[in-house]
Amino acid sequence: MTLNKALQMLTALLLLGLLFAGLDGGQALSLLAQADLGWLATGLLALTAQTLLSAWRWQFTATRLGQTLTIGRAIREYYLGQVVNQSLPGGVLGDAGRAYRARHDGGLRRAGTAVMIERTLGQLALLAIMLTAFLLYDGPPLPATIKGLITAICLGGALLMTALLVVTWWRGWLAVARPALLDRGALPRQIGLNLAIAGLNIAGFACCAHATGTLMTAPQAALYVPLILLTMVIPITISGWGIREGAAATLFPLIGASASAGLAASTAFGLMFLLSTLPGLLVLALQGSTSPRYPKANLTVDP
Repeated sequence: MTLNKALQMLTALLLLGLLFAGLDGGQALSLLAQADLGWLATGLLALTAQTLLSAWRWQFTATRLGQTLTIGRAIREYYLGQVVNQSLPGGVLGDAGRAYRARHDGGLRRAGTAVMIERTLGQLALLAIMLTAFLLYDGPPLPATIKGLITAICLGGALLMTALLVVTWWRGWLAVARPALLDRGALPRQIGLNLAIAGLNIAGFACCAHATGTLMTAPQAALYVPLILLTMVIPITISGWGIREGAAATLFPLIGASASAGLAASTAFGLMFLLSTLPGLLVLALQGSTSPRYPKANLTVDP
């Protein structure tokens, strides 16, 4: 274990400890202990379906870019990537590993482009759902801080997308990416897949909230859950643990629930998400000595 990883794990444990100590952790643990197993299983099913659809999204994107990738291999690699993402901060090194392992078919740049496209579109779909819920919101007035935060995140996403398009055009990657986005009816399928994947992620969290005693309406889940899930990309803890729970504890009072309920719901979601990645350990075990080593490399390097 590297020093950085140890520090990030320590940070996650410290944040969780502070949250449970400061937000009636006893109540949160009680909600977890009494969680409805049926709703937890439904959340686990949603997260598993999300993984399978994500693998299909990657397979579709990669094949449109000229790679040979079967759906079976895509599922295995996606599960492997999730195991790595769950054990490291930021949730990206597993994706880098997928690109690296697929580099032999079309080069690392093409493989990296496929992974970058499918992951970026997934984040944009999450933002699109949140923005739609924000624009259609007709509940009690939102606090100015929440309005400002949602606006800043959406503007930041738009600026990042614009910068990505500029860099893609400047480096000549647009022609490489076009078949996966625009040619032969690719765009409707990408939109449908990415909205379904983001929706399943949100539904998985809402199911865990229901299991621990908080009923979230569809508009509430569409507005607040993306805010909670987006914290998982902040690379200061392992797989967003601690930060995600803090966000849930902060936002749940806005839907009439307690901070402890948010803490319990987010903890349940984290555990179900971790459980949903366990098939990756089986894949890793079956591969034995050929198990992947994930490089600290830029996805877009030329082969």
